[in-house]
Amino acid sequence: MTDRIWTAALVVIGDEILSGRTHDKNIAQIATWLQVQGIRLAEVRVVPDVEERIVEAVDALRARNDYLFTTGGIGPTHDDITVDAVAKALGVPVVVHPQARAMLEKYYTGRGQPLTEARLRMARVPEGAELIPNRMSGAPGIRIGNMFVMAGVPHITAGMLDALTGTLEGGAPLLAETIGCWTAESEVADILREAEKAHEGVQIGSYPFFREGRVGANFVVRSTDPAILAGCLDSLVGALEAAGYPVTRGEI
Repeated sequence: MTDRIWTAALVVIGDEILSGRTHDKNIAQIATWLQVQGIRLAEVRVVPDVEERIVEAVDALRARNDYLFTTGGIGPTHDDITVDAVAKALGVPVVVHPQARAMLEKYYTGRGQPLTEARLRMARVPEGAELIPNRMSGAPGIRIGNMFVMAGVPHITAGMLDALTGTLEGGAPLLAETIGCWTAESEVADILREAEKAHEGVQIGSYPFFREGRVGANFVVRSTDPAILAGCLDSLVGALEAAGYPVTRGEI
């Protein structure tokens, strides 16, 4: 365990995400996976299938985070340009990875299909890259330095994350507990602020809702230290109830 906070950023690549044609599901699953690894998802940027925009995002986000993930744009079609953009950002050429080629050849020939030039595009990697296994479709993800280039299809992304589990250095996982209260968050803002201020290393998030004709809010208390988390939670519950706001343990 370490007190250091490890961070990651995510670049979601694809015109279909920005147009609304495809609803991204990878942000939530990557954020959740990273938390278990002891890594915080610090920022996310969604960019189109434009090389210059991908390069710009990669350069900016990898410089200020421990890890950078990308999703989308590593398929067999002409608009799958993520590999080229990442290679350009890193200043290395694109090469065909022999192991990736062999994996694709085995995958397609096993299904009685040829390894076409289009399919061979999925074996292209920035020079010096390692592969992230993909049991779903044969086409691997890419790991180079502190970067992880993955598929945009959520169930394939999930398989790649599974292959990476336990291989990234991180800190203590961020723990969380939730309480709910039937009150407007503005009425208890001072209580929340004081509870967070009194417990170093704690973050309190407030998530209001309107339900059954009533206003309420769920408060999520987060910390890497279970003792500090429990202490803050008890203090917050006590302060809310003392002020006349009954609390439900868990989300309302």
